Amino acid sequence: MSAITPYYRTIQQLLQGRSFAIDEYQREYKWEKKNIEDLLNDLQAKFFAHYQPGHETSAVNGYGEYFLGSIIVSQRNGKNYLVDGQQRTTSLTLLFIHLYRAASEKQLAVAATMAPLIYSDDMGVAKFNLDIPERLDIIRALYEGKPFVPDDKDESIQTMHTRYQEIEASGLVEELGEGLSHFIYWLMRKVGLIEIATDNDAYASVIFESMNDRGKPLGPMDMLKAYLLAPITDAATRSEVNVAWRNQVLELITVDQEHQHDRDGEFMRDWLRAQYAESIRERVANATERDWEQVGSMFHRWVRDNHTRLGLGKADTNAVFVQNSFRFFAKAWLLVQQASAVYTSGLEAIYYNARNGLTLQNTVLLAPLVESDDPATVRRKLAVTATFLDIWMMRRKVNNIRTGYSSIYYAMHQLNKKIRRKGLDKLVQLLGNELANDEITVQGSATQKWRKGLAGFGLNQHSKAYIYHLLARVTAFTELHSGRGDSFPALMDRVSKNPYDIEHIFADDFTAYADMFVSEQEFDEVRNNVASLLLLPQDVNRSLKAKPFGEKRKIYAQQNFYAASLSDAIYQHQPQFRQFKQTHQLPFEAHANFTKLEQGKRAMLLMALAEVIWSPAKLEAAAHA
Repeated sequence: MSAITPYYRTIQQLLQGRSFAIDEYQREYKWEKKNIEDLLNDLQAKFFAHYQPGHETSAVNGYGEYFLGSIIVSQRNGKNYLVDGQQRTTSLTLLFIHLYRAASEKQLAVAATMAPLIYSDDMGVAKFNLDIPERLDIIRALYEGKPFVPDDKDESIQTMHTRYQEIEASGLVEELGEGLSHFIYWLMRKVGLIEIATDNDAYASVIFESMNDRGKPLGPMDMLKAYLLAPITDAATRSEVNVAWRNQVLELITVDQEHQHDRDGEFMRDWLRAQYAESIRERVANATERDWEQVGSMFHRWVRDNHTRLGLGKADTNAVFVQNSFRFFAKAWLLVQQASAVYTSGLEAIYYNARNGLTLQNTVLLAPLVESDDPATVRRKLAVTATFLDIWMMRRKVNNIRTGYSSIYYAMHQLNKKIRRKGLDKLVQLLGNELANDEITVQGSATQKWRKGLAGFGLNQHSKAYIYHLLARVTAFTELHSGRGDSFPALMDRVSKNPYDIEHIFADDFTAYADMFVSEQEFDEVRNNVASLLLLPQDVNRSLKAKPFGEKRKIYAQQNFYAASLSDAIYQHQPQFRQFKQTHQLPFEAHANFTKLEQGKRAMLLMALAEVIWSPAKLEAAAHA
């Protein structure tokens, strides 16, 4: 009989000097944006529970471990074939490439240690450890930092390219700051999984089927259900509650007629944190986990241990919890999921936040809800809270303040407690006060003088995603209020045949502008400032290249109104645009030339638009929409 051997492997032990292949029948790489976000959030949360600035890298040896589950490997012909684990292994490879490039740019010693986890030397030839022939080109391009165009490639390659871009845009490296080396060492040596290895394909398949189809252990939702039903001894009532539970779980995990398991657990964590979590781990090394963390890891146990706070433990209260509270909050959560995925009238802010990677909005939006809220009130509370989060995020993004999970989860927990189960009017008042007292604004910070707000917000590899979002918002707002309809979904569609790109109004030629800038550095800063940028269709953007403004201006006149506002025609032939300009007192102005002076005027226009689009008055408007 062939051996079936389980090994615990750290990531370093799993990947160093090894390569993994997959059989042709294996499914494509299918991880979605949310899978990557969840992985990054979980890793950061566990890491920051131990890391403190000033730690020596050797302190990582004392940090806690993180378990990634198991993979199944069939060993034959000198190769390791992934029977189960392709999704995680591919995602880890993408993450390690990103971290390797960041460590290399910063000239960190850990980069040399990382390299063998991505490729190994095979008789003098670099062999990537994810040894899947059709995917080697993209892995090589990402590893070497070279451009890669995934057009017309297969699904896995396109998905890998998109997921890598999302990892880059996540702000992970910025969130880690001086702790980057510590995080990489921790990821290599303290994060691990179980590798189940066999040299028999048939056994590998049996193991896979057993783990996925038979003998599956009870999960947290199963154990929570068992706890809630235990006190209900009346057979008829017990059956009714059981059916209510099963139907609601089925609704939670069914997406487009397919089951996405763990969505029920994701909902439960969001709900319990939003409505019941009172405490959170202190932000010091090795602090004790509190409500927030305990709900995130073992919510079924947390409910049992906190049953008095939740009013549970008796047959009648448990039945109400399932048939009323569970059903109410699950439907609200599903509405949030739908509005996060599909641009929905009245709930646009939920979509904005989801596109900006604010995964914690799923928790915060449930906080002010009460089971007695009617559907209209639910929508209004969701809209008000999401609008607040949109404004709060915008202020921080343009001030280059980190907004990743590890940087904001404490603030979101505090916000949960402030707005929990509040009426609509009180909710608007509370959130309005939060914005009024916010030290960070679109114009910068009074105490942190280096934060310049929108005026100092420029394009770089870290800000690109949000600058694109901001330009799409400004462009769509201008179009909508000038009679053209809401173009935001089209502007954000990155998979269309001709997506939009960021256009620099200044050509990339310092010599042409040398007389108006004191240095090339100043030119680059002004050229990349958000007020010097537009969104144009990709083919138009590429056709302009280094053309002077006089020629570009004629093309801009044929594009969206925000771009066209640089030319004269829109002011002469678009009465709804003129009305929009007048109503909001916006300093739109055509320019025959685009120099440093005109860029300053454009910056004033963008500031005026931003103060309208992200105005705190939007809270009151959302409450009465």
